[in-house]
Amino acid sequence: MSTTKRRVKVASLAPEFYRAMIALDAESAHGLDPLLAHLVRIRASQLNGCAYCLDMHTLDARHEGETEQRLHLVAAWREAGKFFTAREQAALALTEAITLISVDHVPDEVYDAAAEQFADKELAQLIGLIITINAWTRIGVTGRLEPGHYSPS
Repeated sequence: MSTTKRRVKVASLAPEFYRAMIALDAESAHGLDPLLAHLVRIRASQLNGCAYCLDMHTLDARHEGETEQRLHLVAAWREAGKFFTAREQAALALTEAITLISVDHVPDEVYDAAAEQFADKELAQLIGLIITINAWTRIGVTGRLEPGHYSPS
């Protein structure tokens, strides 16, 4: 049971930081397939338990044409491999490794699999995207942002 009476609102109390996060987020996905970016954001949000981010990114993914079936299977992508390309699987594995970096760091085999699927520039962007969504989920979880208020633009 929580004894915290309030959580600060990062967006309003640190607006320069928040604007920088928005800019970082926009730049981090630059040049990546939007559906791949959504899968990465969804998987990191699942691992970090951020309901707000999950709500947002699943809505965005649907809005851009992602299927319900694949959205439901992201959490079990290894077992549902036929629904995800080798490129998507490599991105999801890298997402898990970076998100859970304290467990095994980023194993060479995970990094190498991603490097086989992505050109160096794309891989750098993918790493940036993963780092950025992890920052966002930490803002969401720490601030206890509530899902249900977002709608795709």
